[in-house]
Amino acid sequence: MKLWQKDKTSLEEVEKFTVGKDREFDILLAPFDVLGSIAHVTMLAATGLLDNKEKEELVAALRAIYENTRKDNFIIHPDVEDVHSQVELMLTEKLGDAGKKIHSARSRNDQVLVDIRLYLRHELESLVEAIEPLFVLLQAQSEQYKDHLLPGYTHLQLAMPSSFGLWFGAYAESLVDDLLTVRSAYDIVNKNPLGSAAGYGSSFPISRKMTTELLGFADLNYNVVYAQMGRGKAERIVAQSLANVADTIGRLSMDACLYVNQNFGFISFPPELTTGSSIMPHKKNPDVFELIRSHCNRIKALPNEIMMMTTNLPSGYHRDLQLLKEHLFPAIETLKDCIAMTGLMLSHIEIRKDILEEETYQYLFSVEEVNKLVNKGMPFRDAYKKVGLDIEAGKFTYSTSLHHTHEGSMGNLCTEDIKKQMQTVRNSFPFAVVHAAIAKLLQ
Repeated sequence: MKLWQKDKTSLEEVEKFTVGKDREFDILLAPFDVLGSIAHVTMLAATGLLDNKEKEELVAALRAIYENTRKDNFIIHPDVEDVHSQVELMLTEKLGDAGKKIHSARSRNDQVLVDIRLYLRHELESLVEAIEPLFVLLQAQSEQYKDHLLPGYTHLQLAMPSSFGLWFGAYAESLVDDLLTVRSAYDIVNKNPLGSAAGYGSSFPISRKMTTELLGFADLNYNVVYAQMGRGKAERIVAQSLANVADTIGRLSMDACLYVNQNFGFISFPPELTTGSSIMPHKKNPDVFELIRSHCNRIKALPNEIMMMTTNLPSGYHRDLQLLKEHLFPAIETLKDCIAMTGLMLSHIEIRKDILEEETYQYLFSVEEVNKLVNKGMPFRDAYKKVGLDIEAGKFTYSTSLHHTHEGSMGNLCTEDIKKQMQTVRNSFPFAVVHAAIAKLLQ
């Protein structure tokens, strides 16, 4: 029996098609659905829509269900449509008519809205926790290898001297900006849509600010139509923040695939972190980085997928939105896996020393020689022309000794300044407020 069913049942084919993979992904939403229901029931009692005895019974039963969801003991029965129906069924079986009252002033539309917001809020916190150790590792490697020179490229042509300190440090700082976009996404999902019902509010005298406080949201989506319109938009914004992190990790992976190639030979990895060939016994393939690169490219496409899936939808709820979970939820786990594997690989990276001592890389130092002439008083354009003519004439001479001092250069990595930026962003997330609210809800 469905929550919306009256005297007729849908065709089995229709039911199977419309439910789709909802049960599978609703298992992930189960603890958050229960939290939303605890807050809703508490609010219903405070506004006189439930008596205190019913409220106490419902809250106790919901807390028990919550514990089951945390222990992976929660299941959605085959004849039950979704997580919301399963929770209500369990309450009704245990408490009778009181269980049927929890849907007052609520629609499945705003139930799934608040479930997804709570889930995404939790997952973004988990993503922040995954990024932190990779950032720390990148900064540590940056400092450890700051004196190891590395060719720098533009257009994939030899350009200027770089260093492994710059290389590692660049990706650390990139994660700082990525985390800023995660924080923006967190601010979007940290608003409460509960109480918007089917998207047009309720004639019951509910308190949406009360459920906002109970669930630890920073604020609420005030306009009920916009609260419903926020589904799809919030997912897209979260997907974009994931895509930013994926772009950083994917580009690093591409660098690693190049640098480990024998024609570059800048880095290597222990055999246990690479794979072999079924026919070529010499091969040590960077499959981990190749897969990270591909996973990240797919995640980078996710915002556009969500945009296209919600294109031309008018205001109000539409079943199209159900499919967003199938794209977004797995992407979060995939990205966290990619971050973890990147950290594993980089913690065992082997750096080749003295790369730029090879004559192959002599022209990397052409700009250094131009600058030396400028420091002696020669105009830059004249110095540029002289060094260029020397190169063409085969008379170019150079030194591998470098002295870069400005902020962010290989001689002044500003590691501590970048670390402070990361700490500022990390500390701006209101995780403690959220944890305290949820803990109080479950006491």
